[in-house]
Amino acid sequence: MTRAAVPGLASRWPIGGLLPALYADDDLAQRFTAGLDTVLAPVLSVLDNLPAYFDPSLTPADFLPWLGSWVGADADPAWPDELRRAVVARAVELHRWRGTRRGLAEHLRLSCGVHADIQDGGGVAWSSEPGAELPPAPTGELLVRVWAAAGGPVDAGRVQGVVAASCPVHLTSRVEILPGPPDETGGLT
Repeated sequence: MTRAAVPGLASRWPIGGLLPALYADDDLAQRFTAGLDTVLAPVLSVLDNLPAYFDPSLTPADFLPWLGSWVGADADPAWPDELRRAVVARAVELHRWRGTRRGLAEHLRLSCGVHADIQDGGGVAWSSEPGAELPPAPTGELLVRVWAAAGGPVDAGRVQGVVAASCPVHLTSRVEILPGPPDETGGLT
């Protein structure tokens, strides 16, 4: 159902009641304005509830992709509505962290329900000591190790899609799906 075809939606402001008294008893004028009320009722209803259309948790499901396009949210239409709403609501925050480990880990947690251990091989390093040794040569690979947050299955295709979309072009990406979180040495617990 769309907002343009809501059966039985009454207008809060019927036009017939706003006509001059001369037309109050005119059957043709009242039937004509009643037809206009039927056409305008969905428009007036949308305008009455306009703030709700800009809130991802309240907006109608068919309006959510358009609202997501305003903030650059890449919510897959196949995802459940609750997940798409959460991605749209947090899109600006996720864009702030885009291109960082934190941003990729948060995007994976939100859209795939997984925890991630990310090892960046892009070759960026810093030191608080002047004259420190140079870092080793960059590996050129982004290693993303994921495991399910609730112990359930991991959708490898979705994880790979999120990682590929977030990985800088100068790096290759590799995704490993783990049965549980890794320990400090890189093994499994």
